[in-house]
Amino acid sequence: MNVRFASVAGVLASMCLTMMTFAAGDAHGGHEAVGAIPTAQQGLWTGITALVVFAISAAVLGLFVWPKISAGLDERANKIKDEIEAAEMARSQAKDALEQYQQSLSQARAEAQKEIDKARTQAQAISAELKMKADAELNAMREKAMRDIDNAKRAAVSEVYAQGSALAATMAGKILKREVNSGDTQRLLDESVRQLEGARN
Repeated sequence: MNVRFASVAGVLASMCLTMMTFAAGDAHGGHEAVGAIPTAQQGLWTGITALVVFAISAAVLGLFVWPKISAGLDERANKIKDEIEAAEMARSQAKDALEQYQQSLSQARAEAQKEIDKARTQAQAISAELKMKADAELNAMREKAMRDIDNAKRAAVSEVYAQGSALAATMAGKILKREVNSGDTQRLLDESVRQLEGARN
């Protein structure tokens, strides 16, 4: 539609130029040929014609063409502005998302480290408790073993003493050619025990 108006403006301008040329020729009694250097009157008519054509062209362009171009430029500028604002908003959102991700990652690392420290503390406590129980059981087993050893030692010593006393009584009876009674046996047993204890000390 703008091309159509420009064509119409051109045609009108050409018609105006032609009419003014004829009018200038008629004013001087006929058509006057324009030479290599036009006269002042011919130059004046040419200048007026050029101004009229320029005014018509400017009016047509100003009324029909320039508003369309201006609207297109404004629309393009607004579109570019909207795209820039959208890009800035996207960049801001991406920055916020990155900061939130980094914050969440830091919190997750802190919580993980806290859980690791907690698990390490619990493991150390369990290890200490197990060591304490093992030490207590080992001490109990050692004490029981020592008691069993002492009991076995006492039983063995008593058995040895009894067998020794019986053997000594038998030998003494053979040597003395008489029977050794229980009192003699007890006396010999006590003396043997005292001698053995003295030897141990």
